[in-house]
Amino acid sequence: MVQWGALAVLLPLFGIQSQEPPFENEIKAFEAADKVNPPKEGSVLFVGSSSIRLWTSLQKDFPQYPTLNRGFGGSEISDSVRNVDRIVTPYKPKAIVFFAGTNDLAAGKSPDTVAMDFKTFVERVRLKLPTVPIAFISVTPAPSRWSKIKEIRRTNELIRAYCAATPNLRYIDAYPALVNNIGGPRPELFGADNLHMNTKGYAIWKTIVGPVLQEMVP
Repeated sequence: MVQWGALAVLLPLFGIQSQEPPFENEIKAFEAADKVNPPKEGSVLFVGSSSIRLWTSLQKDFPQYPTLNRGFGGSEISDSVRNVDRIVTPYKPKAIVFFAGTNDLAAGKSPDTVAMDFKTFVERVRLKLPTVPIAFISVTPAPSRWSKIKEIRRTNELIRAYCAATPNLRYIDAYPALVNNIGGPRPELFGADNLHMNTKGYAIWKTIVGPVLQEMVP
């Protein structure tokens, strides 16, 4: 009988390799950058999927706060959960602004699962940062994801309710500003892919997120 230790040695010989988790290269890049230029504690940490990663004007938009961007790839909430102790809690942020969920729903996850994943993210953060304020930006009604609009609305409803019932959580409702006056899509706020916002979309986020930050970080 082949023991597990011997089997672990033999697996590569048969072309069976262990795979790295999704986005591992991006997480390692963050860690490498942190070693070269360690971020100061007490920043406002923006974390989540590519809509956060592409928000490149954070410091300009919120000059009164030190900001740190840790958005990565086309990530889902579960990817942030997996990496909490690598790109969230070590920074000891003064506040966290989180956005993800569109990729989760596009991958077939239910609104209940997405909301539960966000709850898990909060719980993982709270293990080491029990009082840090966390804000969730509502899932965007991107034109390319309009087939999922019912799921997007339901996800936002569930996370809004969770935030309202949980201390030090805030729900940032940007959804109404990203749809037109009859509740339809606003492609003029999104880029050519109709998924990621353009500068007009981020300008809306800035005006909505700013007042919440002032309350979270007086």
